[in-house]
Amino acid sequence: MFKLFSFILIFVSILVPFQSAADKIVIAHRGASGYLPEHTLEAKAMAYGMGSHYIEQDVVMTKDDQLIVLHDITLDRTTDVSDQYPNRARDDGRYYSIDFTLEEIRGLKAGEGFRLVDGQKIQSYENRFPMGASSFSIPTLEEEIQLIQGLNASTGNNIGIYPEIKQPEFHRNEGKDISSAVVALLKKYGYTTKQDKVFLQTFSFAELEIIKNDILPAAGIELNLIQLVGSESSYPWMFEPSGMDILAELADGIGPEKGLVISRLSTENNLQITRLVERAHSAGLQVHPYTYRLDPGQVPGYAKSFEDLLYKHYFEADVDGLFTDFPDRAVKFLESSL
Repeated sequence: MFKLFSFILIFVSILVPFQSAADKIVIAHRGASGYLPEHTLEAKAMAYGMGSHYIEQDVVMTKDDQLIVLHDITLDRTTDVSDQYPNRARDDGRYYSIDFTLEEIRGLKAGEGFRLVDGQKIQSYENRFPMGASSFSIPTLEEEIQLIQGLNASTGNNIGIYPEIKQPEFHRNEGKDISSAVVALLKKYGYTTKQDKVFLQTFSFAELEIIKNDILPAAGIELNLIQLVGSESSYPWMFEPSGMDILAELADGIGPEKGLVISRLSTENNLQITRLVERAHSAGLQVHPYTYRLDPGQVPGYAKSFEDLLYKHYFEADVDGLFTDFPDRAVKFLESSL
């Protein structure tokens, strides 16, 4: 009898993570950005075809109040703006999307991200899509929503969107209410309830309050809201024992940097899982950390492989979903865990 009971315990302990795999999600970080230039429609279509559950859109505004999908509020890291408009930089030497019209931005050539070293463009991730190869452009948020909803219609799937409002305080200082514009567009395309496949995220807690208390009620809709957190110093109170309960009054989830879930001081023999996920779940919040990459040097030393990294976060730390540049690998990992 004891042996049978022990066998059942072992069987259940093995089965539990596999049962929960069906509830985990994969969020394509800037699309399938490990394979194609980030935030291009091509990268989003590839992420869709790879089986991602949600696809991310970083959103900034143009001079003429159009919403475009771009990770930075500046154009110089992923486009040829400095070649085409050498005299349009601000005093800090950067080219801000808010200083350009949509027509001007449409004329830029987008590509793999790079950094300048002694005046030369050096690709940020050397093993990714070759910088300068092929032809890509910056899409609008509306174009991307149309693409994903169109693919949902033609495939019968229901893949969600995951827009982020980039630097809302910067936009407000420039006289632009980016959050209201994003919410209005989401409403236009039928994202109006928490049952719809959309998460709206921001790093700004102040903006989260505005969206929750003012913008969404004014629009007459409800959306799932995510508070992004890059470090404990961003909002120290969130890491206090009652922090997640306070946050849960406004947000539906949290998007922490993955080092806040499993400490970067961890080793293979000493995995240091923080209490963040536990506290968030106790408060009813989902947890979607970022960013999981398999480029050289991007897998933390405590993981034996990219898949081992996924296992430790999905199952040992029990996150609900995660952002990755390589959505195909995460999708295959979860499918193999069912």
